[in-house]
Order: sequence, then structure tokens, then C-alpha cells
Amino acid sequence: MSTEKKNPKLDTIRALLARAEDPSTTEAEAELARKRAFEMMAKYGVEEAMLSDGEPSRDAISDRYVDLPNPWSMSRVRLMGFIAKSVGCEAVSVRPKGAGGARRLHIVGYESDIQRAEVLYASLVLQMFSGLAAQTVPWDVSNARAWRNSWQLGFIERVIERIKATEQAARTAAEGETSVTGRSGALVLADRAAVVQAAYKKAHPRIRTSRGSYSGSGYGDGAAAGSRADIGGTRRIGAATAGALAA
Repeated sequence: MSTEKKNPKLDTIRALLARAEDPSTTEAEAELARKRAFEMMAKYGVEEAMLSDGEPSRDAISDRYVDLPNPWSMSRVRLMGFIAKSVGCEAVSVRPKGAGGARRLHIVGYESDIQRAEVLYASLVLQMFSGLAAQTVPWDVSNARAWRNSWQLGFIERVIERIKATEQAARTAAEGETSVTGRSGALVLADRAAVVQAAYKKAHPRIRTSRGSYSGSGYGDGAAAGSRADIGGTRRIGAATAGALAA
């Protein structure tokens, strides 16, 4: 999605994710590769924050517009938006005029965090849709589309829980560290969050909150698949659950 120049550490993470998704990789090897990739991703985010505290131009506040097509454009929006929120960004989705159901997501955040969100999304959206394609809708379900939608919501919510846990672990580990300017990791990360919020509110000063919904038993099955993913109107994306949106 991004046209930014490649980063060696992100390339290493991409390679690990590609190994995990390779059909020839055993499940045990895939699990190890995913776990390592997501641990590296979270650590990379903290490292960039600490390094840029002494060199602001290294990782400036930025934004990105991402087009998310059908099918299941709103599921794509939820996944990408919640990933972005989990790694320290903010996101708003809009439906482009004449797009036939496709949506556009505006992400605001530091460049390194936007890149992290893009890498995570590229891997997880493939897992979500390959998992969905493998499902058989239960015979007693009256609305197959609603069941599939709820399956995706369950997958997204569980995946986001795991991303948040990994990110929080990396942030907690950095709290006692000191940047080159002598500031604690906790203060550096808090300041970055404040800058992102200010930039987001400036770009989108009028946002109201609403909640999405789902029906059918697919949610539980999707949540279970999200666990196995092993990540070791205008709508604001970033509420506590995958069904929560802002419009």
C-alpha cells in the first residue's frame, strides 16, 4: 500500500510473515515465524519512537489514504483501522463517491507506525479471507452473508486483542529506558500519542461515535480463527471492540 522506501527491519518482518504463509511451511514453523515477526514489529515501533526523540525528522507525523475495495470493504476497513489504532495511529473511513461500495481510509500517525500498520494488514487480511473461504456456513443459518460478516468480526476482534497485547508488552519493557535526550520511554511514547491526537483532531474536528453489529453464530468461529492467526458517512476507527465504529 505504501510507496515509501523500504526499511531493512520491515523487510525482515515481511520475510518472516511470508515464510509463515508459505504452504510448504509446517504449522510449527509457521507459528514460530509469526510469533517472531510480531514481536519484532512491536519492538521496532518502540525503537523508532526512542530514536526519533533525538532526531525528529527521522520519524515525522504523517498521514496516508488507503483504498479498500469490495468484496467485504467494511471488514477491510475494520481490520486496517483497528490495526492502525493498535499501533498508535488514528483512522477515519469514508465512502468515495461512485466507488460502488469501496471505501477509503485516512490514517494519521507517525510514518513508522503507519508502515507497521500496512505490513500487519497485508498479512492479516490474507489470513482472514483465506480462513473465511474455508468455512462452511452451518445448515441452520438463514442468512449466510450475516454469518460470514459475524465470522469476520470475531476474527478481527481476537486479532486486535493479540496485537494490543504485543504492543503493550513492548511499551512496558521500554518504560524504564532513556532516549538520547534523557527522557524516559514512557514520556516519549505519551508525547507521541498526544501529537497523533492533535493532528487527527485538526484533520477531522467533527467525529461522532456509533457501534457496528453482527448476527449469527459465525462470530465465535471467527474469534477462534483470530486466535489461530497467531500474531504472537465518516467513521472513526478505534473503539474497544471490532464492532465499534465512529460515524
